[in-house]
Amino acid sequence: MTLISMFEETIQHYGDKPALAHKPRGGTYLDISYTELGESVDAFSKGLNALGVEKEDRVAILSENRPEWAITDFGSLKTGAVTVPMFSTLTAAQVGYILNDSGAKVICVSTEKQLEKCLSIRGEVPTLEQIIIFDSIEGETPEGVTEFEAVCELAGEATDNTTSEDAIATIIYTSGTTGNPKGVMLTHANFIFNLQACKSLINVSETDVLLSFLPLSHVFERLGGHYVPLFSGAKIAYAESTFTVAQNMQEVAPTVMLSVPRLYETMHDRILRAVQEGSSLKQKIFHWGVSVGSSVSSAIQQGKKPSAILQLQQNIADKLVFAKLKAATGGRLRFFVSGGAALPQAIAEFFHAAGILILEGYGLTETSPVISMNYPDKWKFGTVGAPVPGVEVQIAEDGEILTRGPHVMKGYFNNEAATAEVIDGEGWFHTGDIGIIDVDGFVKITDRKKNIIVLSNGKNVAPQPIESELVQSPFISQIMVIGSERKNLAALIVPNFDALKTWAAENSIDTGDLSAMLQTREVQQHIQSEIRNRLTDFADFEQVRRFVLLEKEFSQEADEMTPTLKLKRNVIVERYSDAIEGMYPEDA
Repeated sequence: MTLISMFEETIQHYGDKPALAHKPRGGTYLDISYTELGESVDAFSKGLNALGVEKEDRVAILSENRPEWAITDFGSLKTGAVTVPMFSTLTAAQVGYILNDSGAKVICVSTEKQLEKCLSIRGEVPTLEQIIIFDSIEGETPEGVTEFEAVCELAGEATDNTTSEDAIATIIYTSGTTGNPKGVMLTHANFIFNLQACKSLINVSETDVLLSFLPLSHVFERLGGHYVPLFSGAKIAYAESTFTVAQNMQEVAPTVMLSVPRLYETMHDRILRAVQEGSSLKQKIFHWGVSVGSSVSSAIQQGKKPSAILQLQQNIADKLVFAKLKAATGGRLRFFVSGGAALPQAIAEFFHAAGILILEGYGLTETSPVISMNYPDKWKFGTVGAPVPGVEVQIAEDGEILTRGPHVMKGYFNNEAATAEVIDGEGWFHTGDIGIIDVDGFVKITDRKKNIIVLSNGKNVAPQPIESELVQSPFISQIMVIGSERKNLAALIVPNFDALKTWAAENSIDTGDLSAMLQTREVQQHIQSEIRNRLTDFADFEQVRRFVLLEKEFSQEADEMTPTLKLKRNVIVERYSDAIEGMYPEDA
């Protein structure tokens, strides 16, 4: 069994049912049926064959989420080729590195903007023979560039799809927070095992609609938002962009949706901000509703049925407090799925109090990706769920999470040394994450092994729990805790500028000059108070003693975050070295 044999069975089974939906600029969502998708995949694979693409050749994809991404993926696999997906936010130099390292023969790009990146480095990539562009080109087409539709019309010979399940399906380059990315080789068998394990726990069917906005170049969306729904007869609707997700949720009304924690944190912050701007009566009703919802959530988590009175209160709270939130998701949502980074427990608890379940899972690119997950019949907030069927997990003596099973990658492409560093002689993959397995079998992540801060007194501090707690403050948007080889912890903090300006104005502080406002004694004391109040349950050595308020957010564009919105700590430390040293004058 391969991804292509499964795909062809799916096409036959679901036929005229909608598989994909996209929204042309200025238009409305248009459906593409499973039959139409199958025909497009067949035409594109024959076109690739006509261009000379053969088994094991690498076909790169540099594109935002759209139907052509799916067609390129399956069309390439049908020729026996290996896909090499890339984040659309990569620079030309980063694209060039991946093309050279993978030895890509063809690259498929979405727009002329992406095409320009490839043209600028094409001379540096000797293996690259062809560039295919999804959009139509205005003006003269550059040499060696072919439009997607033209490739589909080349009508080459039928391709041989007798690929082995052990063959490499894709090479995914880890975004990484340090160093050059490594190419993770995942086989057809890796993906098939993982998607079947996930489908055994979460029922996704032809009645489901997913809104896809996380990059398909990331393995989380590739499996959960691409292969799982398409092999279940579900419909995938592509968001126009990351900036239109809220609007597209209203239009598509998804039943299932995957995201990274940042989306849920943003939704939570907006809700709280709207409440704070409301009347005192509305605030009281809101907090009463959350209290009722929390009681219902607590009962459910304990396996109890809420009392008749509590159920009545919940119905009232739904109408008065939570109806708008549910409507904002489209009104049909069964659950959210969270991955890619740690989801603060308080966020999961808040949404469940509102009647929306967020299921958090855990995995890495190297594990294709799912290791463990919460699912509708078995979940625990603050954990990343239990290992999925067929996956082994154990905790090493130093606390590192190890995993073994059919989900573990074949290795890093052209990098046996790096492969040997993470997969030991017994087949255990060393995740680099620190965690525990609780008495109920749920996995809990503490932090990344390399992120552990060792203070000058020898105390080890995991920054992630501290950061997760502090971003719950309505006045803190982003935070990075530091302190390696220092006496105590400090932090770089990006405030929630809107909330902080509102607070400042209410306290007669001039908000006209952001830099000056952030340096006022009142604002500094207010943030210090927020930190102190939220870290009361943390040890003395885990307290954040000093901080600097930054004037702009950490971003991908500034190379301070990965595409899945993890902080590139080494980049940030270097960029703000002066500010950091200023927090430790005794070390100067």
